Amino acid sequence: MAEGSYPPELGYHPGHGWARVEGDTATFGITWFAQDQLGDVVFFDPPDPGAAVTAGSSYAEVESLKAVSDVLAPLGGEVIEVNGSLGASPEKINDDPYGEGWMVKVRLAAPPGEGELLDAAAYQATLS
Repeated sequence: MAEGSYPPELGYHPGHGWARVEGDTATFGITWFAQDQLGDVVFFDPPDPGAAVTAGSSYAEVESLKAVSDVLAPLGGEVIEVNGSLGASPEKINDDPYGEGWMVKVRLAAPPGEGELLDAAAYQATLS
């Protein structure tokens, strides 16, 4: 993963999560900044499919060699799929946070509202 990578096609939450919105569903994960701050991720504790998630609230936990951290939902909805490969290979979160390191897929409660997600430049501005 390139240092400081923030794909422009994603929406970002100030709590260091990202969302790839496709119709009425979205894929969630954590940003390059978040995985970098965590260090080596060694465990991912996902929600169960069917769980409700609320924008800005914790929906999962990641454990690294440094700490256990809550993962905040960038948008609200219902979990419809969990990335099961992270159970055996949580390091994918570090290696490819926007690809194989995705965490959950969610059926959105509503389309994202204006200003609900930050674009890549606005998110990066929160980091300085």
